[in-house]
Amino acid sequence: MIGRLLDNALAPAPAPGRVAFLKGQPYAHRGLHGNGVLENSPAAFEAAIKLGHGIECDVQAAEDGRAFVFHDYELDRLTNQTGPIAKLRAKDIEQIELKGGHGKIPRLRETLAQVAARVPVLIEIKSRNLRIGPLCLSVRRALEGYGGQAAIMSFNPLVGAWFHSNARHIVRGLVVTEEDSRNWRGRIARHRNLWTAKPDFLAYDIRDLPSRFAAAQRARGLPVVTWTVRSAEQEKTANLYADEPVYEMPQN
Repeated sequence: MIGRLLDNALAPAPAPGRVAFLKGQPYAHRGLHGNGVLENSPAAFEAAIKLGHGIECDVQAAEDGRAFVFHDYELDRLTNQTGPIAKLRAKDIEQIELKGGHGKIPRLRETLAQVAARVPVLIEIKSRNLRIGPLCLSVRRALEGYGGQAAIMSFNPLVGAWFHSNARHIVRGLVVTEEDSRNWRGRIARHRNLWTAKPDFLAYDIRDLPSRFAAAQRARGLPVVTWTVRSAEQEKTANLYADEPVYEMPQN
């Protein structure tokens, strides 16, 4: 009871209309990739759009904080270059080719222009330190004037706090994984992150569902999307305990 009262006071649930667009379609994790299509590439996003599915994508910061659509902190896995993307200038990142002939690493603004409001977009802001301002500002600027349905989300609750203070009109989510923190310390940390981020929705690890914390927030009015759904069994779990799945298609 006390926890619910604190959640209501420190992280109020959103108005239903604000988050209604999150429901109604599944989300392709990093676009519909696999079988020769690279994740977070224009081809992966177009494949999801053709199915009428939403898109989940990741953004990393260049040295100056500008937002590029890329999942890893290092270039090695997805390009033929090496090293951390955060140490490169934006003009240099723009010239880096993705593997498999999938074009260059796109800026977030370019990806939004490609989507062109055809499906909803979930933008995961990747951040492993406290210097979040430049990247958050870049994402906010990319979303300025965008006519489509989009939301940001992050594991880092400071990202949600930044958008709550500086761009409250943008729907924001908190990404949650319980992993090895199912004890009382973990429960306290999850509530503390919730109060810091003040999210409109949760993006929850499918491996943790069912979850008392996720169920309590969903009952309060926060939609729950769940990642990453990769099997029929996980899809059943998602249908029972979440509003929409963030999925990957099975690999051949």
